[in-house]
Amino acid sequence: MGFLDKLLGRGKKTAGGMTGDSSMQSEGMHQEQQGMAEDRAASAEDMAQAERERAAEHQAERES
Repeated sequence: MGFLDKLLGRGKKTAGGMTGDSSMQSEGMHQEQQGMAEDRAASAEDMAQAERERAAEHQAERES
């Protein structure tokens, strides 16, 4: 969903800038930032899951 939010936000930001609609431009900027935050959060969760799996493998090796 982050990619879509970034894309839609960028579109709103551009449209707002072209039409002089500062509220649309601001809304687009915030939506784009939200999309980037969602992408960062998903990336961090992926890294955390990989670390959990690596720790579980390490623990299994120590127990055998």
